[in-house]
Amino acid sequence: MRTLEITKEILIKDFIVDKNLSKLIGLISFIVLTALGAFVRIPLPFTPVPITLQTFFVLLAAAFLGRSWGTFSQLGYLALGILGLPIFSNAASGLLAISGPTGGYLFGFVFGSWLIGHFMSRTKVLSFARIFMVMSLGLAVIYVWGCLWLEILFKLGLRETLMLGFWPFLPGAVLKLSAASFIYSKMAKRAGEIFG
Repeated sequence: MRTLEITKEILIKDFIVDKNLSKLIGLISFIVLTALGAFVRIPLPFTPVPITLQTFFVLLAAAFLGRSWGTFSQLGYLALGILGLPIFSNAASGLLAISGPTGGYLFGFVFGSWLIGHFMSRTKVLSFARIFMVMSLGLAVIYVWGCLWLEILFKLGLRETLMLGFWPFLPGAVLKLSAASFIYSKMAKRAGEIFG
C-alpha cells in the first residue's frame, strides 16, 4: 500500500515538473471551457449582448495560467472562432461574429486576462479580497472594451451604452467574480505547483 502511494506521488511530481506540458493542457482546457461558457447563454430582450459564462472562465484562466499562458488561452479561443469553429455565443464564428455587438467583449477577454495574470503574479498574499480585487480589474477591462465597441457600432451615448452593455450584467458579474475568486483562493497553492 505504501509503495503504491509513493509510486503515485512520483508520477504526480514527474507530471508537475514538466510545467510546459501542464500549461499546455491548461491552455487547451481553458479554450474549451471558454467555448462551453459561450453556450451557457441567456439572451436579454433589450440588449444584443447575452449573459454567458465565458467571463467566469476567462477570470480563472488568467489566475491559474498566469499572464502569458492565460492570454494565449484567450487568443487561441479567438483564433479558433475567427477561423470558423462555431464557438462564440449563439454558435457564431468568423470575422462577422467579432465585428458584431459582442466583438468588443471578445477582444476584452485577451486584455483582461493579461491584466489579471500580470497582477496575480505580483501579488504575494493571495487572500480572497486581493484575488477579488485583481479579477475585478480584469473584468472591468472586458466591460470597457465591450462598451466602447457597442458605442462605436451603434453610435450611442454613454448612458445608452451602459444600459446595453454594462448595467444588466453587473449582478451576474459580481456572482462570477465571487465564485472565481473563491475557487482560486482555495486552489492557488496547488495551481502554483502545477502551472508554476
